[in-house]
Amino acid sequence: MKQIKELSNGVKYMLYASFLFAIMGAFAKLASEHMSSLEVVFFRNLFGVVLIGYTVYKTQIKSVGGRPFLLFFRGFMGFISLLAYFYNIAHIPLGDAVTYSKTAPIFTAIFAWFFLNEKLSLSSWVAIFIGFGGIILIAQPSGVGFSKYDWLGIFSGIGAALAYTSVRELRNYYDTKVIVLSFTLVGTLGPLLLFILSKYFYMQELDFMMGEFVMPSGVVWFYVIGLGVLGTLSQYYMTKAYGETKAGIVGAVSYSNIVFAILVGVFLGDSLPTFITTCGIILIVTAGIIVARQK
Repeated sequence: MKQIKELSNGVKYMLYASFLFAIMGAFAKLASEHMSSLEVVFFRNLFGVVLIGYTVYKTQIKSVGGRPFLLFFRGFMGFISLLAYFYNIAHIPLGDAVTYSKTAPIFTAIFAWFFLNEKLSLSSWVAIFIGFGGIILIAQPSGVGFSKYDWLGIFSGIGAALAYTSVRELRNYYDTKVIVLSFTLVGTLGPLLLFILSKYFYMQELDFMMGEFVMPSGVVWFYVIGLGVLGTLSQYYMTKAYGETKAGIVGAVSYSNIVFAILVGVFLGDSLPTFITTCGIILIVTAGIIVARQK
């Protein structure tokens, strides 16, 4: 009975996290109508710095330390992955943007095999090829190849995967709160630097990581606050979910995020996915669940 209760709680918490994450995406999409995706990333991380920084201040942290460059790498990859993700949220259907980001476990398996010498089973390799097939179906490349949004979507998954892979090594040296704080700090200071650079070196090709700071006003503050609060709550419930039951089960349930994102996106005016896109989403979800089960 205890195991069933833990399983039930883990699934419940991950469903909460997935739903809140989809609503956060809606707030990001609405906020992007009034500000650059760079500024959206700034406010998303600013809330994290305040909340996580406070917990670090109030609790005793036990960390061995000694890997500052890897710690920065985790924060940097997470930051630029988030830039690509929020840029896509502003320009393509919410369900597609979330699906691209959910390719991260597939890339994580590859990077863990390549950098950490983790063994991949035959089913994991099959899952990786299925996932790539799903990416192609969603992107539907034309004669000129993938679009800018496709490349950024793929990169949002790759960047997150590199960040997750580095966490596997970092957790041997740092407390989890320190690792998360490094990500939010880079994600807060990084935009401030890019705001300054954008004034003098703006490039249209790099508009996903450039922009002018515009002070929110009126209803935009509601979007920004909703973005920060729901982003933090989704992380909280996700952490509780992984603490309650097996990572493979929780990871599989996390793909409900795509369903929630599609529904929320339609509510905001996105069109329903086409048949081919739906097939691509199914392949990516299938691949992700197979990889999650291996863990």
